[in-house]
Amino acid sequence: MKHLAGLNSLVSDWNKLSDKVFSSLELLDLALMEQDQDLVLNIKSDTIDIIDSFKKMEFQLVLSGEYDQRDALIALHAGAGGVDSQDWTLMLMRMYLRWAERNGFKSQVLDASYGEEGGIKSATIQISGDYAYGNLKSEKGVHRLVRLSPFDSDHARHTSFVLAEILPRVEEGVDININTDDLRVDVFRAGGHGGQSVQKNSTAVRITHLPTNIVVTCQNERSQRQNRDIAMSILTARLIDLETKRKEDEMAEIKGDHISAEWGNQIRSYVLHPYQMVKDHRTDLEVSNTADVLDGNIDEFITSYLTLQLNK
Repeated sequence: MKHLAGLNSLVSDWNKLSDKVFSSLELLDLALMEQDQDLVLNIKSDTIDIIDSFKKMEFQLVLSGEYDQRDALIALHAGAGGVDSQDWTLMLMRMYLRWAERNGFKSQVLDASYGEEGGIKSATIQISGDYAYGNLKSEKGVHRLVRLSPFDSDHARHTSFVLAEILPRVEEGVDININTDDLRVDVFRAGGHGGQSVQKNSTAVRITHLPTNIVVTCQNERSQRQNRDIAMSILTARLIDLETKRKEDEMAEIKGDHISAEWGNQIRSYVLHPYQMVKDHRTDLEVSNTADVLDGNIDEFITSYLTLQLNK
């Protein structure tokens, strides 16, 4: 029913735009017959609105994938580089949380593993709202940071890497069925950042999917049931992603242009020293306002990449 409602809304929007176009054309004929300059100016203003609406709706055609309308899960993993990479992971997590806030999406940190000296080793966050996954799927890949390290006493320049996995929020039993016999569930005490949030009871959950050896954990919630539900939703998304990758690999053998979003295939560089620049290596888009980008203003990168995919 939700999918049907979305399709009805989409068709309705295109019909309204079509009606507005024909109405403007009829008014234009009338304005030309009566030489009404004021009416011509009004039509000109309406035409600008029509073109703007059309461009936005045309861009939505990019977001027509099977899961594009869904909520998104962002899994961040610090690369080699110790505390610098862990701090970069924390910066990226904040960037996506700020992007969600800027665009009216809801966000929630589902799980985070904090580093001993600072930053986070890994984190999973959920971004909820219409087409959250469709937009954020463009962020999948390795993100590279170049800066003067605040953790180096010599203030040397360091390069850090973070892998961002973007997964659609899917439902077990609806999008995919998981055999409970294929799961091993372990519970343990959650360890919080700074010591105060350490749970005395075994509320943290680790689920291992035995056929694929995929392991997911969740320890942010105080209830074991809540942590298990969140872990299952992450596992479900990973299994869907695994199946999607399998299909992509099959297509890649035919097309021969598949690029894996693994280590070594960085999609974007964020340079804070010796100059200020953020560059997307897939589209060659560059911006110099790095602070604005790190504060969540990444829409230009998202639009540029998705538009490139539409034109391929």
